[in-house]
Amino acid sequence: MTETRTPPPFILGERAMLDAWLDYHRATLALKCEGLDDDQLRTRPVPPSSLSLLGLVRHMAEVERHWFQGILGGLDFDRGHYWTPQRPDGDFDDVDGADPAEAFATWRAECAASRAAAAGLPLETLGKRLRGREQVSLRWILIHLIEEYARHNGHADLIREQIDGVTGE
Repeated sequence: MTETRTPPPFILGERAMLDAWLDYHRATLALKCEGLDDDQLRTRPVPPSSLSLLGLVRHMAEVERHWFQGILGGLDFDRGHYWTPQRPDGDFDDVDGADPAEAFATWRAECAASRAAAAGLPLETLGKRLRGREQVSLRWILIHLIEEYARHNGHADLIREQIDGVTGE
């Protein structure tokens, strides 16, 4: 794997720090998938789990869309890129015939849309839609996305190691 991430600086303002950590974790997921062929990206090496690297990329596209376009921006979706009401885990479960190039393009587009949706907004900005019965601030969304990526990047580490033995931060 070629190191392509920029570590977050040790000293920044709160918003810049949150943005830097989120981008670092986005880059980490891409790094964990680097150099693998389509079949390796679809591999589910830890049965009975349906987790695969491709499933993680598809899932994070959905997560980005949900939090930034849905909760922050107020859009309501009756289906996702990869899930439907009938297949709520389609992002993970339906990877056997999935196109990795399409999934990565969708994920990158959702990351760009997330950055655009949050650009210039104060951290105290409240989402236009509720999470359950609660209002959510942009600060909470950014911290949650960092947490979500960090957790799934741990999964990606284990999956990658099972596929080809590659490990790393």
